[in-house]
Amino acid sequence: MEGKPAYDASSYDEPTFTMSGDLGAKKSEPMTTSDVEKQTAPVKDQLQRKLRSRHLQFVAIGGTVGTGVFIASGTSIATAGPVGALLAYVFIGSLVYSVMLSLCEMSTFLPISGAFTRYAARFVDPSLAFSMGYIYFISWSVTYALELTAAGIIIQWWNSTLSIGIFITIFWVPITLVNYLPVDLFGEFEFWFASIKVVALVGFMIFGICINAGAGDQGYIGFKYWENPGAFAPYLTDGPKAKFVGFWAVLIQAGFAFQGTELCAIGAGESANPRKTMPKAIRKTFWSIFLLFVFTIFFIGILVPYDNPKMITGETNASSSPLVIAAELAGVQVLPHILNAVLLTVVLSAASSNVYSGSRILVGLAEERCAPRWITKTSKRGVPYIAVSITAAFGLLAYMNLSSNGGEVFNWLLNIVGVAGFIAWSCTCVCHLRFRDALDAQNISCDTLPFRSWGGRYLAWYGLIFCTIITFTQGFTAFVPWVTEDFFIAYVSLILFAVLYIGHKLITRSKFVTSSEADLVTGRFYEEVTEVWEDSPRSWWMRALRFLF
Repeated sequence: MEGKPAYDASSYDEPTFTMSGDLGAKKSEPMTTSDVEKQTAPVKDQLQRKLRSRHLQFVAIGGTVGTGVFIASGTSIATAGPVGALLAYVFIGSLVYSVMLSLCEMSTFLPISGAFTRYAARFVDPSLAFSMGYIYFISWSVTYALELTAAGIIIQWWNSTLSIGIFITIFWVPITLVNYLPVDLFGEFEFWFASIKVVALVGFMIFGICINAGAGDQGYIGFKYWENPGAFAPYLTDGPKAKFVGFWAVLIQAGFAFQGTELCAIGAGESANPRKTMPKAIRKTFWSIFLLFVFTIFFIGILVPYDNPKMITGETNASSSPLVIAAELAGVQVLPHILNAVLLTVVLSAASSNVYSGSRILVGLAEERCAPRWITKTSKRGVPYIAVSITAAFGLLAYMNLSSNGGEVFNWLLNIVGVAGFIAWSCTCVCHLRFRDALDAQNISCDTLPFRSWGGRYLAWYGLIFCTIITFTQGFTAFVPWVTEDFFIAYVSLILFAVLYIGHKLITRSKFVTSSEADLVTGRFYEEVTEVWEDSPRSWWMRALRFLF
């Protein structure tokens, strides 16, 4: 991810702004340590800037790297074949890259809580912010319930007689309590918890190299599975077009896996030094997730044939994980138990990140008057405890899986999650385009931006066009043949988004924001706060982690 500050912020000679966005006195001399302490002092009902780059990065990794890559990647390869799935993940990664550059440009200029939902209200339309914000909030809140359910299923792999409800309760309590910690302590927790899944995937890649070279029972493998059964899997039809259909069907699955990469921008309002922290966090987050996903898909594709029946069982435990299948084919028997334990940490890390993300989106909605103002109340340590409580309460929806009828309702709710990511990415690109229009209309040069997207408008248009196309075409299987229920399952989130937008527009009569009137002032943050702890790692393991990420 390219881009660098166009000037030294410490010498920026313009009116300064406090963290609440109030216009301050003109800066006449460099800020001292006491000045920084005054600027960053806790304020009632306000989030505190304590998250560092590594915290933001691993909050996003925690919410993104989950069952999508550890388990659902097997379904992707079974649908499109090893090369088809690999191309799909690379293509979706390029779309996410465009979205992340757009987010980085806006979040370094305006590092505010709620991120892209509030940018929609400032640059596009309050109704878009309302519908986009609530779709995204519901998405992560319901995902919290999904992760709690997955944790119970993972435990059942060891003892199937135990009820999932037991573990939903056991895990809901501590994960919720963790989110009541001050944000710097929560960031530290997520950093170490999410590191487990990163180490596990890196370890699998090393394992894959050894097995492919001949260390397993199969001997030297090379790329023989790309020849038989093949590099591409036929899907729904026959001939060359079957390969493209398989590739397109996997795009939505790859999108689900990448959803959450943008979470590092959610913490912009709580980052210690957004001008320095945000570009570093967004750049490292994208490349970490992209490389983890692409290399994992690559190694699975050369170790396991796409027609292996275990790849499409649909279970949420180690039995259907392509990583375990690869180990079983190589003759390694102990790995399933180890990987199932890793899967448990994977879903719990994702669950804590879900609560954090959902609560901050809700705070952003409240600050834009799309939710009651009292939701923004925080503790003395800057924790939005009301927003956290509301988001955590959605986790109790997991109990619906204990009854058959409730399970059907829960599955419908989960379908809102899938397409919500593509809707959010599309809207983010729209916000970036309107942000650039506002800069032009108010005679603010792009050269003065703390971070500038190298692709500018063209990259934003690229992300917008393809995210929109995928959003509208992801349910194409409902048309061949036509199945009414499948159609509504595929497009329920898009329908809900339209209902929220039109409903808000009719009730509030909100108007589109003109570029010349867009708010480019409130929330700007000029101060440079030195990150001593990060710049001076205390031990070899911290230096190693910084080298990797």
